Parts: sequence; structure tokens; C-alpha cells
Amino acid sequence: MKKRVVVAMSGGVDSNVAAYLLLKSGYEVIGITMDLFRSSCQIDNPRTCCSLQAFEDARDAAERLGISHFIFDLKEEFEKEVVNYFLEEYLHGRTPNPCIRCNERIKFGTLLKKAKELKADYVATGHYARVEYDEENGHYLLKKGVDSRKDQSYVLFSLRQEQLKYILFPLGEFTKTDVRKIAQDLGLKVYDKPESQEICFIHDNDYRRFLKGRGVQEKHGPIMDNQDKVLGEHHGIQNYTIGQRKGLGIVHGKPLYTIKIDRDRNAVIVGDKEDLFQNELIASHVNWIAWEPSNEPITAKAKIRYSHKESPAKIFPLSHGKAKVRFDSPQPSITPGQAVVFYQDDLVLGGGWIEQGRRLSEIGCAIF
Repeated sequence: MKKRVVVAMSGGVDSNVAAYLLLKSGYEVIGITMDLFRSSCQIDNPRTCCSLQAFEDARDAAERLGISHFIFDLKEEFEKEVVNYFLEEYLHGRTPNPCIRCNERIKFGTLLKKAKELKADYVATGHYARVEYDEENGHYLLKKGVDSRKDQSYVLFSLRQEQLKYILFPLGEFTKTDVRKIAQDLGLKVYDKPESQEICFIHDNDYRRFLKGRGVQEKHGPIMDNQDKVLGEHHGIQNYTIGQRKGLGIVHGKPLYTIKIDRDRNAVIVGDKEDLFQNELIASHVNWIAWEPSNEPITAKAKIRYSHKESPAKIFPLSHGKAKVRFDSPQPSITPGQAVVFYQDDLVLGGGWIEQGRRLSEIGCAIF
């Protein structure tokens, strides 16, 4: 009897080809398009997953592949789990990553539950990553996709064993070029469709406009240097992120960068470029995938942003789901609210959410 798999079809080339590859491999495939967010800006924007064009592209691909296709209305769940999180993080002076949250709570949370209601054995997406089972330690492993330019394992770090066991990533062994060629050969009209925009529910990636439209008030406060000297006034901490240089609204004799957002004082702290570099960070809500760590430090590479290069580091597991990460060399713009993900070669050890970054001058030079 064929295994049944629900494929999240966003209307893009990746998810459509993922459905084809599973069909070719002998699975019974059901295509699901999630209706997550709707606004007047999004309906006609072809680069979002909730545009009318995206729905049509997914339906067209399903018809060509000869598979069933349904649209699931998950707007209420998405608002609660992703949009509200996005707003709260900025209000607390942090920079969120809604893609990670959506993967954990929606694609492999809500959708996985609905897939089980359809008696499906798996859920699949068009992510460039791989899941393997390690019989030796009884763990499902998350690994990078073979296409290093498209690898998306970073945004999947929060997936747990009870999710990974039901997940398929058909594109993990393919390159983006391969995928577009397959789509073209199949006659899918989306074979050359542009990549989706960075944040699917924000028009033109203008998050400040989105926050304002959601009623987030711009509470003014001081822009200060490291010595607490007031240099100007900001228009709400939600409008700033670590590393930001442009739009500070202050005149100074040299370039200044946002180096800290102090919610308690409603202050934006600025400094020189070298002030952005930090040696260490503390992460919370750490999810260990490959194995359960001991108290011993782990030598690995750590990645502090999706677009950031992995850097050698030592990871020190702490109590209460936390970890300390000490880098071999200082890293720029360690940003609270973003994720740090740990790697050994192509294996994802785990990751967590950045609470704070620190310089050695702030913490001393103790050797752990």
C-alpha cells in the first residue's frame, strides 16, 4: 500500500517539483496550499505565498501532476503564532525571524496535525535540507541541503524529533538549477518564477509600515552613546535593529551604528563599527537535534543569521534550556531575537534563540 504524503504547495517552483519527485517515487501525494495571510497588498503580489496567483499556480501544478489539491484556511493560526510573535519581538527590542516560527508552528505544527487527520504518513515541503535516521542513537538527523547556496537548514533548527520523523524534504539532494530544469521539462509555468520575498506577509519588506499599520505606537526616546551621552531622539525602538547605520537621524563626525536596544530605558545605543563585534552570546530555548548533550563543551561552527557564514566556536550547554557560545573570533552584529544554529560539517547539532551578545572586555577572559 502506498504511503500517503501531504505536500505544502505554495505555488512556487520548489514545492511543485517536490510534489512531482514524491509522486515519481511512488507516494500517494496530496497537495495542500495554506491560506495564511490576506491583505489588499498581498492579493496581487506574485512574490508572496498567499497571493491569488500563488493559489492558481499551485492548482495548475496539481492538475498537471494529476494529484488532489486543497486550500486550507490557516489565517487564524498564522496570526496567533507568527504575526503576533513578530509584533511582540519588536516591541521587546528584538529582531524576529518569522520564517523559523512559521516552520515550527504552522508548516510542521498545524499542517502536520491536519495531515494526520487525512491519514497521511508524512508532510513534505520544498525546503533545501535533508532528514536522515540514525539507527545507532535512535535520532532523526537534520542535515544541510547539497546546494550550499540554497541550504535552508538554518530556518529548520527548531524542529523536534516528534516532527522530524514525519517530514520529507525531496529537494535536499538537488540544486536549484536542477529543480528549475525539472519544472521546465514538466511544462510547469512556474519554472522561472522569481524567489518569494523575504517576509511573506509584509509588502515590499517594509516592516516599519506594517508595525505602524498594526497599531504599534512610536514611543520616542533617547539615542545614546556608550557613555550615556544623548546624541538624538529615536521614534520607537521597533524601528531599529543591531548593525543599523542608515536612518539614525543624528549628525556626527563619524559613522555610527546601532549596537544595542535597551528596552528598559527605551533607548537606542550607538557606537563605532568595532563596537558591533562580540565574542560570545547566550542562547535560550535551545533545541538539540543530533544528540542530547552532556555538560562538556562542544566544538562546532555557529551561524548567527541566515545569510551569515558559519564561524568556529565552542558551545557550552547550560541549564534551563540555554547555551553559551564562544566564538574563536569576534562576530559582527549578534542580534537578540535571531537564531544561532550549530553545525558539524553538514550535520545540524541544534540551535537556539539569541538573548544577548557580549564582548570579552565585558565578561573578562575566563577560560571555560
